[in-house]
Amino acid sequence: MWRKLAAAALCAIAFGAAAQAEVSEVHMSKQFGLPYLPMIVIEAQQLIEKNAKAAGLGDVKTTWTQRAGPAAELDALLAGHADFIGPGATTLATIWEKTAGTPQEVRALIAMQSMPFVLVTRNPNVKTIADFIDKDKIALPAVKLTGHALILEMESAKIWGADHYDKLDSITITRSHADAAVAVMGGGSEINSHFASSPFYYYELATPGIHQVLKSYDVVGGKHTNGTLVATKKFHDANPKICAAVVAAFNDANAFIKAHPRDAAQLYLTATKDKNSLDALEKMVADPDVDYTTTPVNVMKFVDFMYKVGRIKKKPASWKDMFFPEAYGLNGS
Repeated sequence: MWRKLAAAALCAIAFGAAAQAEVSEVHMSKQFGLPYLPMIVIEAQQLIEKNAKAAGLGDVKTTWTQRAGPAAELDALLAGHADFIGPGATTLATIWEKTAGTPQEVRALIAMQSMPFVLVTRNPNVKTIADFIDKDKIALPAVKLTGHALILEMESAKIWGADHYDKLDSITITRSHADAAVAVMGGGSEINSHFASSPFYYYELATPGIHQVLKSYDVVGGKHTNGTLVATKKFHDANPKICAAVVAAFNDANAFIKAHPRDAAQLYLTATKDKNSLDALEKMVADPDVDYTTTPVNVMKFVDFMYKVGRIKKKPASWKDMFFPEAYGLNGS
């Protein structure tokens, strides 16, 4: 009898350990451009593996996948093909509202950076967004969904009134930043304008005949979060040590970027095969407009506008409603 009891106890212990075990492989998804520099540093320096081992998790493997655009990332997250993705704050608000209270609830652990969006055009007649006409085409990562689209609507509401916030939506078109930049700089496409993230607006503004129309910081009234690190609540709650290791990895990466912008730029060049010079990339990484930080900044300005125009029906009481507790100690907004 005692042997049966001992065997049963050992099985129970083993089952409990298995139930509490965290994943041994982390699936990270990133998009293109300098907003994802922290992820590039984390991958190159194996910072998740380092912090996971320090947390007593042993040898954790990290698998990286690059996807073009927030829709592909969200599909991967909800299908279980990605554990962490890096969409913008407006995408976070949209998916948070749709999943809140469900088994697939999605929130952010931290912000990934504060970084502007810059609207550029090759149309010499466009000085402000009021100068766009029906023949113009503005490329952005996702129509109506991303921060780029929302900034355009926020500025439209200022110019034409709240009821006409979507006046320019009809001339926006969904394209990846890389494809949009090629189209605008090449000049042979119907796309003559691009609401770009870094580093693409640097390339475009260095091209003769292309000029800046609008910068998102001017619309919001200061810096704002660009990307957020997002996971499902199910994964988060089952893997608290993994999540802590990932957050620690971002803190390590951000500290490295700030202390060694040239070395971080070199890692970006190596990872992306970017054609820019190291000197040019270093200046982009060290641009005062950019802050690689985990603190959410002005997220609620986007959310308030989304709620006002009916883009979301449920408004979070504060930015913390859309984030996991890992971020609660940050001075967010």
